[in-house]
Amino acid sequence: MTTIRGVAASGGNHPRKPAVNLDAVSKTIIELLQHDGRKSYASIAQQVGLSEAAVRQRVQRLLDADVMQIVAVTDPLQVGFQRQAMVGLRVSGDITPVTDALSAIDEVGYVVTTAGSFDVLAEVVCEDDNHLLELLTTRIRALPGVTATETFVYLKLNKQLYNWGTR
Repeated sequence: MTTIRGVAASGGNHPRKPAVNLDAVSKTIIELLQHDGRKSYASIAQQVGLSEAAVRQRVQRLLDADVMQIVAVTDPLQVGFQRQAMVGLRVSGDITPVTDALSAIDEVGYVVTTAGSFDVLAEVVCEDDNHLLELLTTRIRALPGVTATETFVYLKLNKQLYNWGTR
């Protein structure tokens, strides 16, 4: 069995969630939901050999521990957002206040601490170029500790999958 500890979405020095044991059945449930997040508990139960109620409980434990999320993933262009970008940030001092502040911005959907040229990467989704410019100028570059940014504007979404399975 593998033990995974989920952490709060905002990262940083926040308390850890309770440990979740990922046995083969839980891993199979995750993989089935990665392929079809709308798959019924009854269908999953048949495939993993548990009752529908047991599957429901396992899924809820995985959700509560932040091991997984079940969400609708959209193509931003199809729902009115004309500009996506990845913003690389260089930060002086403690990175945590910057990552926490970025995580609180509605337009930011992804924040990671990195090693290399940038300390932090943040993916943003904006209505248009003016919205992106306002976001960068008044809210991201203005964060205390941010010393430099570099913006990589997306021209086309070529692939976006979340079905990498489990280990």
